Amino acid sequence: MTSKVSSFFKYLFIIICSFISVFPFIWMIIGSTNSSSQIIAGKMSFGDQFMNNWHHTFAQTAVVQDFWNSLKIAVLVTVLSIIVSALAAYGFQIYRSRGKNWIYSIFIASMMIPFSVLMIPLYRMMTNFGLVNNAWAVVLPSILSVFLIFFFHQSLETFPIDTIESARIDGANELKIFWSVVLPQLRSTFAAAAIYSFMGAWNNYMWPLIVLQSDDQKTLPLLISGLSATTNFSIDYGIIMVLIIISTIPIFVIFLFLQKYFVQGMTGANKG
Repeated sequence: MTSKVSSFFKYLFIIICSFISVFPFIWMIIGSTNSSSQIIAGKMSFGDQFMNNWHHTFAQTAVVQDFWNSLKIAVLVTVLSIIVSALAAYGFQIYRSRGKNWIYSIFIASMMIPFSVLMIPLYRMMTNFGLVNNAWAVVLPSILSVFLIFFFHQSLETFPIDTIESARIDGANELKIFWSVVLPQLRSTFAAAAIYSFMGAWNNYMWPLIVLQSDDQKTLPLLISGLSATTNFSIDYGIIMVLIIISTIPIFVIFLFLQKYFVQGMTGANKG
């Protein structure tokens, strides 16, 4: 009897936590079907304004252009950061060097530096390179991810070194070994890293707000945050709800296809 009561409260707790987690998404879907005044009034039932809100979103905002800007930046950051981080972690784990542990420790310690401290030096650097108001000003500082280096390094700690040594004896160079031997064995880790990197780049707000200064370069988060300025200071919450739904679609699709590998990658990385 005691075990049944205990199980009941466990499942009840899980249900409550699940509802709290899912409720904002449900509220967003419901809000997209109502008018702005109905959303402000707190209406919690589906309405008939979804098509109007959808039409106004594409008529009054540059959602297609900003969506493309966000997608372009997120894809570039994801691909480049994964390649650089995986190769760096491979070097730290596989190669033997007297000072590599010190260098790796410095990299890990740099995770404690808040980004607000780096914004001014980064902005001056982008200005000197002539990259302000360019997508590369957002992409380049995001390529080197210390967390991803740590993430790949943890996975490589359990990788059999004998396999790499055998490939070297067979005459394969290091890039060939990394591409043909290491990468296939760490597919789940790469998938988890891709989700993490894409989410961070897609939702990035503060740095793009600083370096992307023209409307044709703005990303989707900047569009949503600045929507009040494009509607003559009268906020249309119906449009905002539609934009938020659009902004969640890429992350939802990526996680839907990679969720199995994401769980495996996180578990594998933690085993190290």
